[in-house]
This record gives sequence, structure tokens and C-alpha cells, in this order.
Amino acid sequence: MRVLIIGGTGNISTAITEQLMEQAEMEIVHYNRGNRESPDGVQTIIGDRRDFISFEQQMKTAGYFDCVIDMIGFLPDEVESAIRAFKGKVGQYIFCSTVDVYTKQADYYPIDEKHSRKALPSFAYGYNKMLCEELLLAAHDPQTFAVTIFRPAQTYGGTGFAVASLGDGTYQMKRLRQGHRIIIHGDGTSIWAACHRSDVARAFIQAIGNPRVSGKAYNVTAEEWMTYDRYWRIVAEVLGAPEPHIVHIPTDLLGSLLPNRAEWCVENFQHPNIFDNTAARNDLGFSYTIPWSQGIQAVIRLLDENGAIDCQVEQPYYDSLLEAWEEANLTMKRQMQDMDSL
Repeated sequence: MRVLIIGGTGNISTAITEQLMEQAEMEIVHYNRGNRESPDGVQTIIGDRRDFISFEQQMKTAGYFDCVIDMIGFLPDEVESAIRAFKGKVGQYIFCSTVDVYTKQADYYPIDEKHSRKALPSFAYGYNKMLCEELLLAAHDPQTFAVTIFRPAQTYGGTGFAVASLGDGTYQMKRLRQGHRIIIHGDGTSIWAACHRSDVARAFIQAIGNPRVSGKAYNVTAEEWMTYDRYWRIVAEVLGAPEPHIVHIPTDLLGSLLPNRAEWCVENFQHPNIFDNTAARNDLGFSYTIPWSQGIQAVIRLLDENGAIDCQVEQPYYDSLLEAWEEANLTMKRQMQDMDSL
């Protein structure tokens, strides 16, 4: 079987490649810019998929693939190019989308694949993925372009990553080890879950050549639901850090003060991330096997081997925000005390 992964060296696609390499009679091809080295035994076609004319010609020259797994399709014009390149020339097309296509706030929980998809234009990532899905589902044809869509939530592994309410998660790990305060949005009770890339990759592997998945979309997400506070307390425990000093700041305020740094928090993290994986379990044998404490321990071990946590550059805005929040709280307390005494 001949499988092309568009991308191939990213977070999930690294695990997909590793698992494919364990199977006999599997020819694996990566298509990417060549910035990261692919494993021995994997052919790499170097190019830029956004150079549509060149990409489509390269795919024509590459010949027939039993399966194409598109891990880096983010914009509608990229998907339109893929449809031109592969329709009638591939056995199966698997697209990596995201749970961020679903309507926020959710209509119900857990969110299944039938839930409304109304990602807002204000959140470009989820909105563009939704548009990509629409194009692919319209182009789906079991004979000429059999499409399957996957919708992961937070997926981690290798050297990445724990998701912080604000800024970079690895920097927040450094703060925890130093005993410094960390910021968590809202009151810390929003529900979050993270799935190890090995579990998510197995679903992609099980989809290859599987007739049950034609024309369908699947959630492939974690099933260990934690409050955001608990999520980060587990990180602190694994780091061997002191009991974390968590400062809760309203999500809307974070978004107003630091719109670029807090975008994902406002659009995603504040909403309960509880998804129904029943379809993936039934059709793909999907299962959540690696608990957060175990998976993040492996991530932290690799980060420490590279000195990646200790070498994080300080982010002055972080402490400035904490100081401003503390001062605002003191000011409001004084004002309320004055009013109460009248």
C-alpha cells in the first residue's frame, strides 16, 4: 500500500508515520518543505503546497496513492488545490480537521459529529477548517474521491505541549518550577482534556482502507476530563514543582487586554471540551489509553533532556499583568469598603 502524508513531521503525523512503519508492505511518502528530516525509509517530496501549480504537478508526477493523509490543510484554497490534484487519482483522502469547527457555546454535551458547525470568522483557525470540511464533503465521491475527516482536540506528545491560558505552556512550566504565580482563565473550572498523539494516530491508521469511514467525520479526543486548574496541578506534580499559586483572571478581560496572546483562550479554552468518541470507537476501534499524568511526564522528560524548560525566555507582560490585576483588586476593595461605610 502506498500512503502519502502531506506534512508528515508534525505532532500527530510523526506518530502516524511511526505506526505506519511498523506495518509490512507499506510505502510511505511525505510531502513538505524539507525543514525537518523524515525517518529512514520514508521518501520525501519537497515542495510548497501553497504553490498550487507546482504542487499539483508534483502530485501528478508522483503517481497513484492508495491513501493521502492531509495534515496541513488549513485554508479553503489549499483544499481546492488538493481536490484538483487527487480527485480520480487516489484511493482515499483523509483530512485532519479540528473540534474547533463546532459551535461555541455548545448546544449539548458531549459534542458528537452531528453537532452544529458554526465556527465564527473571528477565530480564523476553526472557521477556515470548517470551510475546508464543506469543500471536501461536497467533493466526496466513493469512487473517485472518498473523503474521511478527523476532528482532534488538544493532541500532544514528543516535546509538546501543555496548553496555557495565556502565552506559552513551556514558559508556564518554568514559572511553576520557580514557584511563581501562574494565570488561569475564569475561575479555573472550565473542562479540558488532552489526548496523546499515539492514541489519535491509531485512529488515522485504522481508517486506511476501511470502507466504513467513507464520507464520514470522527471526533478523536481525550476522555479524561479535568478542570483547567486540575490539568495544571497535574503538570506541577509531574514537574516536581511546589504547590502552584494560581491566579484566576476573567477570560473576557484577558481577551480585551491581550487579544493576540489570549485568542485561543477566548475562542476555545473557556468552553467545556467534552466530546463523544462513540463513532470512532465503533468504526475505528479508537480508545483513550494514555492518561494525562503519564503522557505529560514523557513530554517533560524530553523537554528536560533538551533544557527546553529552563532556557525559556522571560515574558515581562506576564508579571506586568499579574501586578495590574492585583492593584485593580486592591483598588476595588478599597472603593467597596468606602461605600460600605457610608
